[in-house]
Amino acid sequence: MIELRHLRYFMMVAEELHFGRAAERLHMAQPPLSQQIRQLEAELGFQLFYRTKRSVVLTEAGQIFWGECRKIFWQLEQAVRTGQQVSRGELGQLAIAFVSSAAYSVLPQILRSFRSTLPQVSLELHELTTDQQIRWLREGRIDVGFVRPPIEAEEFGCTTIFQEPLVVALPQAHTLALQSQVALCTLAGEPFILFPRLLAPGLYDQIISLCQQGGFSPNVVQEAIQMQTIISLVAAEMGVAIVPISLQNLQRTGVVYRPLVEVTPRAAIAVTWRKDASATVQRFLEIVQQVTQQ
Repeated sequence: MIELRHLRYFMMVAEELHFGRAAERLHMAQPPLSQQIRQLEAELGFQLFYRTKRSVVLTEAGQIFWGECRKIFWQLEQAVRTGQQVSRGELGQLAIAFVSSAAYSVLPQILRSFRSTLPQVSLELHELTTDQQIRWLREGRIDVGFVRPPIEAEEFGCTTIFQEPLVVALPQAHTLALQSQVALCTLAGEPFILFPRLLAPGLYDQIISLCQQGGFSPNVVQEAIQMQTIISLVAAEMGVAIVPISLQNLQRTGVVYRPLVEVTPRAAIAVTWRKDASATVQRFLEIVQQVTQQ
């Protein structure tokens, strides 16, 4: 059976065309090297070298075999480099999901930094609600999620990376849009646009609690899953919405954002991942930490 070491011995002799020098480079005695080459020739069924007392020359078959062996060792080196890159998290694929509002706050900078640091890792992005991300993480369909906490799942790691105040989104023609700040109590009679609680219970409860502090429960006339849809419905004058301040970056025509007079809770975005994370996920989390700490 041909072993890799036999091919290494052959390659060294083929390069040196001298058994003594090849043996020195291999840190072995010449007789065992000559014996190994004879065993290889016997295994192959053809002669690799013409040997005389003065010279060693590759046979025609030996020359062809040498060229093919060089390809094998090049492929082996490539395989080793690829394995090392994967083990360091520098190569592979990463499936990332995010709540829509993350695209208007921390996510773009994180992705830019990751792409510049690890350009050989392929990114697969999915815009999903928090509850969908938890399900996809459990199913192994994504590796990392940017969610609205809290996350009640012991099998996942979870770290809050960003917090922001809440503001009110108003139709541009709304009378309250003329004010620099809006008091909660003035929203008591307004139709509200909100997402279903199941999608992000933490943020939903913050909004409901804030309204209750203003002395009312919001009159929800329309529900929408994505933040962009909520803002579009506000632009269509279907109602008002309380949203994270980063939604201002959406720059939707027909909508104005106003801070609330009252101090608001801070809406959080967290990064979550399976605890059996790959090296690539670990590198991604390191970059998330670096970017958000800045």
